[in-house]
Amino acid sequence: MATAYIWKGRTPTGEILSGEYLAESKQELMSYLRKRKIIITHIRQKPKEIQLNIGFKNRVTTRDLGVFTRQFATMINAGLPMVQCLDILSAQMDKPVFKKIVTEVMSDVESGTTLAEALNKHACFSDLYVNMVDAGEAGGILDVILNRLAVYLEKADALVRKIRGAMTYPAIVFLVAAGATIFMLMFIIPTFAQMFTDFGGELPLPTRIVMGLSDFLRANWYLLLGVLIGALVALRRYYKTEHGRYRIDRMLLNLPVLGSVIRKGSVARFTRTLGTLVASGVPILNGLEITARTAGNKVVEEAVMNTRVSISEGNTIADPLKESGVFPPMVVQMIGVGEQTGALDEMLDKVADFYDSEVDTAVSALTSIIEPVMIVVMGVIVGGMLIAMYLPMFRLISVVSGG
Repeated sequence: MATAYIWKGRTPTGEILSGEYLAESKQELMSYLRKRKIIITHIRQKPKEIQLNIGFKNRVTTRDLGVFTRQFATMINAGLPMVQCLDILSAQMDKPVFKKIVTEVMSDVESGTTLAEALNKHACFSDLYVNMVDAGEAGGILDVILNRLAVYLEKADALVRKIRGAMTYPAIVFLVAAGATIFMLMFIIPTFAQMFTDFGGELPLPTRIVMGLSDFLRANWYLLLGVLIGALVALRRYYKTEHGRYRIDRMLLNLPVLGSVIRKGSVARFTRTLGTLVASGVPILNGLEITARTAGNKVVEEAVMNTRVSISEGNTIADPLKESGVFPPMVVQMIGVGEQTGALDEMLDKVADFYDSEVDTAVSALTSIIEPVMIVVMGVIVGGMLIAMYLPMFRLISVVSGG
């Protein structure tokens, strides 16, 4: 099982870095950091009490963070003291876990800790969130940064919902089709099979095939269920390894239609995150590291980390992104123009807005393609079984009529 680790280190140029990483072991994390030429100074396991995945109702979601940030920004902009803002926000929290977190943040700020340091103690506030708040406090523009964060979280939540919706629909249709097929093989076909056995005589080949499948499923359903569960567990374990996650994420990006949705979603998330960080004054190298960890796809993460290494050696952002082959040419060219004109954050936001709309289009295309395909597939399976079962009856009727 993967464990969350908190690490600190520095680059060969002396830049101090820190972050959080999920790994199977400390050795895996050390290998990951060394590959990126990071000199490790400290690694520790994240304390279990700040892990928030303790059930859906208590989990702090992106939507929760978006609402909290939007209200926080409004109160800060109105001139209320920070401690009073946090006190008001904690009093109106519905989720006990989030209420406790905001109360602890308020206590830390009241005792003299900066807001960024107080937020950094809690896992629900990502590195992106903490770094942007830190930049906002340092520049005296916390209300502006919080508004920018709220917009980012709201759009990120909407994007995730779109992609999840695109993947949920075909999964539900597939499960319904599989369930209908299994139900017929387990309960409907045996009724016909008994009737045909009583009649005697040789059955048509399609009927024998369907009856054979029904007999096999009824006799071995527990074995098949065990194999399916075992395969799912093995796949999940494999996905948790660095190599496995890379291979599966690469395969997902190359899927027809669905791969396009995932790729466009990854591009939208990358450009939105990096644009928000750059506009907030976070250094580009730190911004790329944070963006890589929030990419949601190992292939995109590797491409962004390679870009970071390339930039640290004096290259532009656009060149390594182009070499990765992950990002469309239009994205690379627009980022290149943004670098040359000094408006990288604005260009990244424009790309993100464009790909948000592209995800909408891709989801609609996916739905319009899957719907007729699944109807045809279900029709072929169910119709084929029904025809196979009625063939002997047609033959019997013809024999009786001829007699």
